[in-house]
Amino acid sequence: MVAVGAHGGAHGGSRHAWRHELAGNSIFHRYVGETPESDSVRALAIDGGGIRGILPCLLGAEIEKRTGKRVAELFDFIVGTSTGSILALGAATPGPDGKSKWTAQQGAELYINRGHEFFDRGHFSMGAFHEKYRHQSFERLLDEQWGDIRLSDSITDCVATSYELTRREVHHFDSRMAKKDPAFDFPMKTAIRAATAAPTFFEPAHTINLEQQHLLIDGAVYANNPAMIAFTEVQRMGPTDMMLVSLGTGDEAEGMHWDVIKDWGFAQWARPILNVVFDAASESVDYQLRHLLGPERYHRFQVPIDGSTHRLDDASPANIQRLMAQAEHMIADHHAEIDDLCEKIDR
Repeated sequence: MVAVGAHGGAHGGSRHAWRHELAGNSIFHRYVGETPESDSVRALAIDGGGIRGILPCLLGAEIEKRTGKRVAELFDFIVGTSTGSILALGAATPGPDGKSKWTAQQGAELYINRGHEFFDRGHFSMGAFHEKYRHQSFERLLDEQWGDIRLSDSITDCVATSYELTRREVHHFDSRMAKKDPAFDFPMKTAIRAATAAPTFFEPAHTINLEQQHLLIDGAVYANNPAMIAFTEVQRMGPTDMMLVSLGTGDEAEGMHWDVIKDWGFAQWARPILNVVFDAASESVDYQLRHLLGPERYHRFQVPIDGSTHRLDDASPANIQRLMAQAEHMIADHHAEIDDLCEKIDR
């Protein structure tokens, strides 16, 4: 887990110490009670992080293995940012039997076996003045996996985050709204394409729904860690008790050094600054929810990216193997907490 402020550095000290420090002292504990109610809303939030989506997939697979249930059966509400939107909407996608079409393990296998299709340069580099990757290969993959399935078909409530450039406003692809109003009922593949359009990496998504045009980019620009969105959206429907599980896609293990970055200009900062902003915002959300919900209601699973690249677009076989190994370490490190979580959400 990431420690913030008074809790120590991100990789220093015990990553579990905050659970003991805040036990019984959270805002929800003081005003709602010590433990979640049996009928409390169970929410899942999944970070952005490109190919590093393998990490939450494999943790989700571990939770499914321990409970014998799929993610959509364990959570009432799922929100994902960027790569997390693939996992969130994937969990909510119906299969022929009306249950979730894919397991979390199958989601991981999509990243492992076909992650290179997410990031396709085509036959030539687009250059410094264009997006890094073509979107056509990724769109073909989305069409193959989701076809004509729409948000209104979801088997559990879900949200994919995006940002609308024309109107300069937050845009949520929300299955609850889709079921109420056709104007909000986009195809899932369209929602995922928009929610993963990371600036400088992909061209923005241009969509038209019922004659309303949208120019959309990756929701990571405001919520790479969408856990606070999950909290807010649950409470917006009416004040209620809840449990919130937040799945990270890895922290940058290596810090920046003065002798390396002191003379950086725009060109050098253009892509690294995205990781800095995303990580800082994610840690801030984690800190807020720790104090708000406390360890009785809030579980954040995160691991330092050590030995593999932090780049969201490194889908090389070697890096994927390293990410899989780090997922194993994360699961081992959180073994007892995962058991505790599974007991609370499996009802």
